[in-house]
Amino acid sequence: MNVNYEYEKRNTDFYFRSDNRGSVSLACTSHLHYHVEIAYIEYGKVDTYVDSEKYTLYPGDVLVVFPNRIHRFESADKKERYKLFIINPDIVPDLVHRLRHETPTDPVIREANKNKRLMSLIKILADYEKILPTESNDMLRGVIMKGYILSFFGEIFGMLPMTETRSADSQAMRAILDYCSQNFTQELSLSSLEREIHLSKYYISHLFSDKLGVSFNEYINSLRVSEACRHLRFGESSITEISAMSGFGTLRTFNRAFVKQMGMSPSQYRKTNRHESSSASVPS
Repeated sequence: MNVNYEYEKRNTDFYFRSDNRGSVSLACTSHLHYHVEIAYIEYGKVDTYVDSEKYTLYPGDVLVVFPNRIHRFESADKKERYKLFIINPDIVPDLVHRLRHETPTDPVIREANKNKRLMSLIKILADYEKILPTESNDMLRGVIMKGYILSFFGEIFGMLPMTETRSADSQAMRAILDYCSQNFTQELSLSSLEREIHLSKYYISHLFSDKLGVSFNEYINSLRVSEACRHLRFGESSITEISAMSGFGTLRTFNRAFVKQMGMSPSQYRKTNRHESSSASVPS
């Protein structure tokens, strides 16, 4: 089975994007990341998929995607208006435990626009560059931003039906994905993963097949190819160096995995995508 999603290794704690007056679509390819992704739909209809489940978003709805969930957007009418926030949960430590040990019974908050406090916070965070005092130091600006984000999450979690993650499979899968996302550039195998997180390699292999529909090796290669794409777009390193930096043992393995996932060689990709955006959720 071909891997058809990308792992995003995001370098910022807070990211915001809007439709920019209808010129930027919300549509994006399947991807996952450690950050929480929140989309507010102002106009139009958008189809989204979270862990293979389809949800249709309408004006006033908010979608909340928890860390390490495969998701994508499709524009249903090509005229959507939206606000998109991608936030590193580590900047709000008070909520990390909840994000790791609870899960939404439904990731969509219907008619969220009826919550005036939430709408006010969405407007504030969308204009974050204007509301942060320019004369203040970075520490003060960070504290102010954290306060708004904490309030933002507080309103969202107050409206989002949650349930404790009781499934051993779900908890194990999260632990595995977290470990892989932090160590995929190193030598990594089912046996080494078994030693590190104390789960049977046969159980780990079963989880990848059952939960993600790909093998362990396909998943790790997808992370490594995504990392290689970033270096090819923005870096000056040679393809051989990028292969090693991304975690591939040999250049031959790298080339084979890259062509399988991207449909072209690394050199072709560099030539056609030089300096383009490295984020699957940010259309070029």
